[in-house]
Amino acid sequence: MTAPRIESLPDGIVNLADFERAAEARVDPASWAYLNGGAADELTRDANRAAWDALRLHPRVLRELGHGHTRVRLLGRELRHPVLLAPIAYQRLFHDDGELATAHAAAAQEAGLILSAQSSVDLREVAAPMLADPAAGPLWFQLYWRDDRDFMQDLLQRVQAAGYQALVLTVDAPVHGARDRERRAGFQLPPHIRAVNLGGRKQPLDLQPGQSALFDGLMPRAATWADVDWLRAHSPLPLLLKGVTHVDDARDALASGVDGLIVSNHGGRTLDTLPPTAALLPPLRAALGPDVPLLVDGGTRRGTDVLKAMALGAHAVLLGRPYVHALAASGALGVAQALRLLRDELEIAMALTGCKTLADAGPALLWPATSLHPCLEDPR
Repeated sequence: MTAPRIESLPDGIVNLADFERAAEARVDPASWAYLNGGAADELTRDANRAAWDALRLHPRVLRELGHGHTRVRLLGRELRHPVLLAPIAYQRLFHDDGELATAHAAAAQEAGLILSAQSSVDLREVAAPMLADPAAGPLWFQLYWRDDRDFMQDLLQRVQAAGYQALVLTVDAPVHGARDRERRAGFQLPPHIRAVNLGGRKQPLDLQPGQSALFDGLMPRAATWADVDWLRAHSPLPLLLKGVTHVDDARDALASGVDGLIVSNHGGRTLDTLPPTAALLPPLRAALGPDVPLLVDGGTRRGTDVLKAMALGAHAVLLGRPYVHALAASGALGVAQALRLLRDELEIAMALTGCKTLADAGPALLWPATSLHPCLEDPR
């Protein structure tokens, strides 16, 4: 198993925002625009962060908190804490070790990892450090649908053989968003970085004069509910859908037999002016009931954000851009430190709000509780 290089942390790192400042000086400006930019006016990107800040915690005091913990259960497995690393593509743009460094850090901090289908490191190499550590969190694989079922069948077999424990189908990005910042920077993948797990050539668009490349070329190849059914039939792994934001789609997903949902607006990178995920989470939890696994991403920067997400009904939280900032700043050690800081902040927030375990985090933990979605009931 290949080991990542060991680097020192930059001076003065005490929170995740410090990693962002350290990383910007180390990353090519075009790649930085790709990572940190959002769609159009970046309103949704910014709203994700602002929404967690706007929520206020309402503590209880003088509670017995001895022997508390951050453990949660997800898909039948106990996790040491509710933080997983979100799927982010082409991590070798930001550090030579890329996704390999991320996997070693996740294993060391007992965090779950969702590997992007567009990983710049082989999926088997990424899996090795996660599977070698019994204390590591879950290892999942994220898919983008490709309208080539022979290719998809082969990919599913490779993912299962490598030891991945669940599939995550991204459903909110059949096309790229209009990312102005990225286009102004002229971002292009360098020749030495590619999606190494996605071999083969995509079929060229066969368009007639006057047809739309989007609606006549790409959209007929985009995933539908029938393709969700096909995935369930062709892999024994649990299947979660990432990018569901509408309660009717959530109910359709539940009826289709998927195993969980990830509330996500793609970090504000696809459709601008979507609501922030903190606002989307309560109505989706209310629609699904208390037991369906429901995770959330978008804007998480503090342990208090994680606690607020749990209070709104999440079973776990995905960390996105901040861990890539830490990767760029100092490789595997940086990602491990970012996770450690977030876990420490979560424990502090629990202690200061009177939560012995995360089961104690319900809507009443937020002030005022009546400002939440009116259909939301405490799912615990």
